Amino acid sequence: MPNRSSDTLFQLVKSLKKSEKRNFKLYVKRNSAGEDLKITQLFDALDKMDEYDETLMLKKHKSIKKQQLSNTKALLYKQLLSSLRLIKNDVHIDIQLHEQLDYARILYNKGLYYQSLKTLEKIKENARAYNQESFLLQALFFEQKIEALHITRSMQDRAERLATEVNEVNQRLLRTGSLSNLSLQLYSWYIRNGHARNEKDEKAVQEFFEQHLPADISACTGFYEKLYLFQSYTWYAFIGQDFLLYYRYTQKWVDLFEKEKFMIAVEPAHFIKGMHNLLGAHFDLLNYTKFIHTLDQFEKFSRSEVVKSNENNRIQTFVYLHISKINKHFIEGTFTEGLSLVPYIESKLKEFEIYLDRHRVLVFYYKFASLYFGSADYDNTINYLNKIINWKVDLRTDLQCYSRLLHLIAHYELGNYQLLEYLIKSVYRFMAKMGNLSLVEEEIFKFLRKSFKLTPKQLRPEFENLLDRLKTYEKNRYETRVFAYLDIISWLESKIRQVPVQDIIREKFIERESR
Repeated sequence: MPNRSSDTLFQLVKSLKKSEKRNFKLYVKRNSAGEDLKITQLFDALDKMDEYDETLMLKKHKSIKKQQLSNTKALLYKQLLSSLRLIKNDVHIDIQLHEQLDYARILYNKGLYYQSLKTLEKIKENARAYNQESFLLQALFFEQKIEALHITRSMQDRAERLATEVNEVNQRLLRTGSLSNLSLQLYSWYIRNGHARNEKDEKAVQEFFEQHLPADISACTGFYEKLYLFQSYTWYAFIGQDFLLYYRYTQKWVDLFEKEKFMIAVEPAHFIKGMHNLLGAHFDLLNYTKFIHTLDQFEKFSRSEVVKSNENNRIQTFVYLHISKINKHFIEGTFTEGLSLVPYIESKLKEFEIYLDRHRVLVFYYKFASLYFGSADYDNTINYLNKIINWKVDLRTDLQCYSRLLHLIAHYELGNYQLLEYLIKSVYRFMAKMGNLSLVEEEIFKFLRKSFKLTPKQLRPEFENLLDRLKTYEKNRYETRVFAYLDIISWLESKIRQVPVQDIIREKFIERESR
């Protein structure tokens, strides 16, 4: 797990670029006061630390008193945000609209009602242009307040028009909120549980989806309404492993931004996540040509100013771009070639450790392990799987389960038969407890238990029998998740033919692409 500090001020200081640090120092000088010397000293002390250690900091910097530390930290945090706001206010539409609303309030408080109304008209115009319904509603409420308290005679029938507009915006916001909630809850379900494991899971998710899907989705014409509607269908399809439906709605998600390109700069995180899911859909469906085309588009986007000017966009783009770059090697069967990505990605995981959540790191470790497994480097496979297995199980139980299963098979490949007998029982118990045992996994466990007693000559027909049995499950929707996490079919074919597993996957790729 990333060794992130829980101190929020320390995280904020360490996230600053050189230009932002310089701007903060100038800001403090311009707005100098008696306590500013203390906050500057605290800032410098935090900036020099690699890990947050309050005891060490107080020992090294005697001028920083323990009794005053809490207040000084709070003040520094506030001043940092204020300095950042000054240099970021022309970048984001929401910050601009906030500022314009402040101006409208200042003018109103000065008794300049007409000027305030004129500013509110500009806010409404910008809010509509950039699909910012919540700011539009705030501007409308402010207009209503002015009209209710003062006789402006600014427009005939203004009250009726304002009331109609408020009702329309409220309805759009209500649909957006309901769909946003549904999308988030479905995504949360997937993060905790992974794919639907059986009919009971699928039915529960379906019922939840249908109960919380707004009845009037045909009225969803706004950008955010459609965005959260497409996201909700995306997570619903992905959980149920309906990859065709998943592809259809991830494409709609990305197309929404293609139709309103200016929204990419307004909502870059949603666009990045959409591209990630579209790449995932192409990967699941083995749409190699479309996958490569989308990957090229995403790589070009990663070099855009939208990404380079924003730390969050840069980190998220890095994560999703490199997950897809690894997936490219999985599709092509070029596992050994893909290992060249591992050192660079690891260095970036270290660089971004205070920002990355555990889930993202887990996914990378599993993909590293899979690359090493495909390259027949079982020791390194086990090393990365241990990093996952030794973490507390609090999310992605499917990833925890398949890490243990791949861990088991890697030990089998190394011939660690004494350890295997214990591991089989341990992994079987773990997966059964998690309710994660599928028919495919039951077959794998049966084979592994039996294989200890077989001679090399007897093993081949048993591999063939297992392969025949597992192929009958390939079209079973509840069994596809094991094939997505672990290409057990190709592994068995490699054992039967006695060739590296990546050669088998490579042959299949070449054959598919030559059709």
